[in-house]
Amino acid sequence: MTTAYIIGTFDTKGTELDYVAELVRAAGVPVCTVDISTTAASTVYKASTESSAHIEPGTVAAAHPGGPDAVFTGDRGSAVAEMAVALAAWLPAQPVGGVLGLGGSGGTALITPAMRALAVGVPKIMVSTVASGDVSAYVAGSDIAMLHSVTDVAGLNRISRQVLGNAAHALAGACLHPVPVHDDRTAIGLTMFGVTTPCVQAVSTALAERFDPLVFHATGTGGMAMEKLVDDRLIGGVLDISTTEVCDHIAGGVLSAGETRMDAIARTGVPYVGSCGALDMVNFGAMDTVPTMYTERTLYPHNPQITLMRTDVEECTRIAEFIAGKLNACSGPVRFLLPTGGVSALDAPGQPFHHPEADAALFGTLERAVRQNTDRRVIRSRHHINDPEFATELLALFDEVI
Repeated sequence: MTTAYIIGTFDTKGTELDYVAELVRAAGVPVCTVDISTTAASTVYKASTESSAHIEPGTVAAAHPGGPDAVFTGDRGSAVAEMAVALAAWLPAQPVGGVLGLGGSGGTALITPAMRALAVGVPKIMVSTVASGDVSAYVAGSDIAMLHSVTDVAGLNRISRQVLGNAAHALAGACLHPVPVHDDRTAIGLTMFGVTTPCVQAVSTALAERFDPLVFHATGTGGMAMEKLVDDRLIGGVLDISTTEVCDHIAGGVLSAGETRMDAIARTGVPYVGSCGALDMVNFGAMDTVPTMYTERTLYPHNPQITLMRTDVEECTRIAEFIAGKLNACSGPVRFLLPTGGVSALDAPGQPFHHPEADAALFGTLERAVRQNTDRRVIRSRHHINDPEFATELLALFDEVI
């Protein structure tokens, strides 16, 4: 039987945490409660029996690279930040069958990094006062389920008992009924955007007999999620066909995966085939949200909520330099295929993002900046990214690296 870990600051939320723990335990799941209090009082009782939790703050703090003194600084802000570091080091070393955290903004920031450090598939539920807003900073590429607490996590009442009870029973159900995975095929990660869908679907279909294709929507969190699985060694190869998240990182769009995009590829050495899918566009919200400095650029309303901006020569050069730097850091086999016929459905003769000069800057910079050798190659294709022939070429290159 796997153990459910219930985590929070017992000095302020002990009643709620004990309530949740008892419900999970009553459902038949062994429970380990973990106190991550960082108040001044916790420096006194961290090694005592005042906390009702199984694991006291000092035990968790000892996992910090700098030891407990790095956590219990007497300053709330630094203590919370350093306890988050300690918990992220301590929790993955435990036999975690599932984890449930309770907290406000501080507790959410403290607990979720440790949840993200766990493998995808381990049940993770965070009951939080900030779960009704933008939770991307807390979840990133992980599979954390964020549950809005509705009322503050400040005592038990008719609302909090229901919300916390739902969270407890959800965790217990996940722990008691794990989904069996019976698939001998190696999982392969693919990145897709709407304007590269024909290519990715063709590649995915062709791979399915030999591999388990996992397709990720290249919306920032999609790239982060794929690389999280790469780091967890749950993906055995990558077809990064749609690297468009780099555009948003370079030009300030809303779908960036951040500075670390492609770093997991580099540090793991996973077999990699990449391409320029949707490197012709930066994503913004509705038309009236586009930054004023871009209002004279080529803009395309993808839908009422999303506006696309065509990347120019200077941006394409910077995008290519970013990708080249990542590819040069890769220790594993790399192939990067350039679709000189166009990088998206909008980048073709007669389409609104057709811009041969920008594409030429993209392709030329990649060829010059990537340090090519036997294991790391940049190859030109005369086809458009959505041509069937381009998918065939990607598959042939993937066979080389896998």
